[in-house]
Amino acid sequence: MKSFGDWLTLRSVDPALASAQLKELRRQIPLLYALLTVNALIVSYTHYAIAPVWMTVWVPMALVFVCMVRLASWVRPHRQVIDGAEAIRALRRTTILACLLAMTYIAWSLELGRYGDVRQEAHVAIFIAITVIGCIFCLMHLPQAALGVTAIVTLPYLIFYSSGNDAVYTAIGINIFLVTVVLIRVLLNSFDGFRKLIRTQAETERLNGEITKLAHTDMLTGLPNRRLFFAEADARIARCRNSDQDLAVGVIDLDRFKAANDTFGHLLGDQILEAVGQRLQSVFETHGMVARLGGDEFAFVVEGSPEHALFVATRACESLSQPFHLGDIIVSIGASCGLAMMRDVEGSSRALYDGADYALYTAKNQRRGFAILYSPEHERRIRSERAVEAALQLADLEAEMEVHLQPIACIATESLKAVEALARWTSPHLGRVGPDVFIPSAERAGMIHRLTLTLLGKALACLDQLPPDIRLSFNLSAHDITNRETVLSIMSLVRRSKIVPSRLIVELTETAVLRDFEAAEASVRLLHSLGIQIALDDFGTGQSSLSYLRQLPIDKVKIDRSFMAGAKDGKGREILSAIIAFCESMRMQCVAEGVETVTQLRFLKAVGCNDFQGYLLAKPMPLGDLLVWIEDHNQSSRRLIHGG
Repeated sequence: MKSFGDWLTLRSVDPALASAQLKELRRQIPLLYALLTVNALIVSYTHYAIAPVWMTVWVPMALVFVCMVRLASWVRPHRQVIDGAEAIRALRRTTILACLLAMTYIAWSLELGRYGDVRQEAHVAIFIAITVIGCIFCLMHLPQAALGVTAIVTLPYLIFYSSGNDAVYTAIGINIFLVTVVLIRVLLNSFDGFRKLIRTQAETERLNGEITKLAHTDMLTGLPNRRLFFAEADARIARCRNSDQDLAVGVIDLDRFKAANDTFGHLLGDQILEAVGQRLQSVFETHGMVARLGGDEFAFVVEGSPEHALFVATRACESLSQPFHLGDIIVSIGASCGLAMMRDVEGSSRALYDGADYALYTAKNQRRGFAILYSPEHERRIRSERAVEAALQLADLEAEMEVHLQPIACIATESLKAVEALARWTSPHLGRVGPDVFIPSAERAGMIHRLTLTLLGKALACLDQLPPDIRLSFNLSAHDITNRETVLSIMSLVRRSKIVPSRLIVELTETAVLRDFEAAEASVRLLHSLGIQIALDDFGTGQSSLSYLRQLPIDKVKIDRSFMAGAKDGKGREILSAIIAFCESMRMQCVAEGVETVTQLRFLKAVGCNDFQGYLLAKPMPLGDLLVWIEDHNQSSRRLIHGG
């Protein structure tokens, strides 16, 4: 009984079902009121001459007025989406009003049936019968109201017509009752099917919602994924353009995530990404939208000024720079960020993302751990670098690369002691490209191994045509010296060339050694064991030169050209003298780079520097020009000092 009572009063009705019921009733309730109005007017007309005026005019007018008011309330425009609780309240009102109208109509009808002859009495009986049947059909989506109306109308109807002595009316009452019971059963079956359909639709919508959410959510971090990010970014861009507001798209890349992932494993790497997602969600909770695009790349959208966007991006970088405590393991990674403002980049979210990516590239290379705003200069430079990388990928290195040689001479005798091999590239698409551009591009593109071996092969071929007392100095990058495969390939190439290994000098920068000292030390010792000499290039510009000199088997030190420029004043000369004195105390030869004046050369000779190279001696040149230069130089070996 409690369950029936809850059902009858709509306390147990599902809100979603109630909304669907109300939506269907809006199409049928107006028909119910129209039916009641027309039938009431007709039965009033047939009894007008035989029943009191208040029963044939005033009562019907009141009933028609109520029906018209209710019909108007149902046909007026309503909201498309109705709250479930509001729908339940509307259904309760409808049920109560239906029952009240049913009581009024049945009382009026039965009273009216007392007047007139057999025909008028039969008309009232038919009026009640067809009206209740119409009500059942019109209220089929609200069975509580249909049952209430049926009970209120049918029971008095049966009692009224069965209490007399007319067997015909008693039979009619029984027939109407049976038909009504069947209709109610059909109504309940139909409503049960309707209820199941609504539940199925609701479940389908729920599943579709979950599928949509899964399709737009990164499962690891719970953040929006790439698809949702760009869709939402485009929507926000359109809104900001209409409201004349600014907006920023930012790209965040984790700095040392790959190293942590390789060191601790992918499981811990996933935990790091999950923790990163939580921190970013906390930062952007009140500032914008953040998403994971894939791997260790995240992106965000922030509305507002460039200052505000930079502030939020900086907060994100600072948050990710804090250590992550994952069980017993503490991991520090950090992040860099690039931003592009809508005012600076026209187009869709993709265009803003590209601009932010250019800024991120700059941040990774120049200000790692910080946020940088996009500027057109970033794009021009990076597009140029990418064009170089693309041309390198397609380049025929053997045909397009060549080696120029710059002489290195003894300061005391001015005799030629060595040549430094310098890479030159003439691209059929880009023309002449400087080594300061294409060598970093080759490192980024993963081509430095092949490029180094190609250039070294050409340099050794040049060395084979030079006098046997001349050595070849060849530069290795950080990628080369820390890559065991490259070092072994270099040693194999030297052996195959039949060049005496001691004629080869490998130049390393302090930056290259600093990248991975243990790997660099192992490579240096391996090369040195073959007889190859080792030179430390750009000496004095690094961070730990003295410690490197003590730990590595260094044969030569090349003083950076910046010290030559500073040798004009007393302090610069003192520094240069100290460097040369230190090298002498370590029993290492000292080579001064960038010598351009006779004054510089005489000073170097006075302080005991061993060798020099620079434009004063000669510019880099192809092998053919070098051979001619060597012949001319030998004929006037002392012209620089005595003639200067």
